[in-house]
Amino acid sequence: MSEPRILVIGTGDTKAEELLFMKACIEASGGSAVMLDVSVLGDPPYSPDHDKHAVARAVDVTIAEIISSGDENTAMTLMAGGAVQLVRKLQQDGEIDAFIAIGGSMGTDLALDVALCLPLGVPKFVVSTIAYSHLIPPERVAPDLMMILWAGGLYGLNSICKLVLSQACGAVVGATKMMLETRACAPAKGPTIGMTSLGSSCLRYMKTLKPALERRGYDVAVFHTTGMGGRAFESIAGQDHFCAVFDFSLQEITNHLAGSVVSSGADRLENAGARGVPQIAAPGAVDMVDLPTWQDLPAKFSERPFHAHNRLIASITVDADDRREVARTIAGKLGMAKGRSALILPSRGIQEWDTEGEPLYEPEALAAFVDEMRKSIPAQVEFHEIDAHINSDTFVAKALEIFDRWVGEGIIPRGMPAKEVAA
Repeated sequence: MSEPRILVIGTGDTKAEELLFMKACIEASGGSAVMLDVSVLGDPPYSPDHDKHAVARAVDVTIAEIISSGDENTAMTLMAGGAVQLVRKLQQDGEIDAFIAIGGSMGTDLALDVALCLPLGVPKFVVSTIAYSHLIPPERVAPDLMMILWAGGLYGLNSICKLVLSQACGAVVGATKMMLETRACAPAKGPTIGMTSLGSSCLRYMKTLKPALERRGYDVAVFHTTGMGGRAFESIAGQDHFCAVFDFSLQEITNHLAGSVVSSGADRLENAGARGVPQIAAPGAVDMVDLPTWQDLPAKFSERPFHAHNRLIASITVDADDRREVARTIAGKLGMAKGRSALILPSRGIQEWDTEGEPLYEPEALAAFVDEMRKSIPAQVEFHEIDAHINSDTFVAKALEIFDRWVGEGIIPRGMPAKEVAA
């Protein structure tokens, strides 16, 4: 296997020492460093493989025009646009296998755009002074992005930041080697189906659905909808990786409407539909808002039923009026879909604790949601109300019934028979 080619992105006019250290680390780890400079005002004390002028040309401007564009925000936004165009072409032309970037908030802002432009599976590593910060909205995070805090990295090399940079460089080279090896030898497993769930205790239909779909010749990826899981699901759906989706855990929509930090962004339940991907949806756990267990509850939720799942995440229920709003939102999003869509509405409960005797059981509020869902669902969306709970065998049977019918109609491609997978 040839050396993994790692694109190294940074402002060489201010971070040359760090970037050259990273280049040495990558080469010592068995990789090849391709240097991309995104400086605006100055020039690096080395010759990058792709300089700032190439970045500017990618968006049909000059560095002089970028400097005179307004301020550092407009300048770096233009550089980010150029970097996206240039990096996308480098990857499509087979000139790079992965990328790593360093930066503070400015460099991170640019690096996040670059990560989003690259396909799933291309290693993406950002060394940032704001890694994992709430400053970064979920929709800016690529589903397979890796980050590490650039501790002690504000200005110049030191023993602490060398440890961080060397780890990051070793990680991206190792990830790229494994990715290239896996890509070369991994057999196909059939068309991929995207499925969402909230853990395996709150929602558990996937325990039956996944093996049933695998027997039909499909590869099934289940996403945990605790904010970033839904973000990953939406991003991958928007890249046409799924032949169909079973989007049965939509509580991130409720989280977003309620202002919870456990959000996957405003476009939840939109990307598969926008690409025309067949989607079967259900309102799993939309009666709940997820919040950090370690924070005080907002005053507006202080009197609502509460369930602490663990020391990180807790759930409270929303009232009947909020549930009606969620129903209208789901209906509106499904109505925008360009492909076939269906909604399964289980009228006897939509998550494990929404049953009699459990802490989040509120039958009147559930009835309000069901009523609003019936009223709001667009005519072009298949509507299947079932007298059952979402965690029941009846729900699974209905989902498979719709899926098998769509396969028979040619809406969803047929799965890959086991003998073809083995071959």
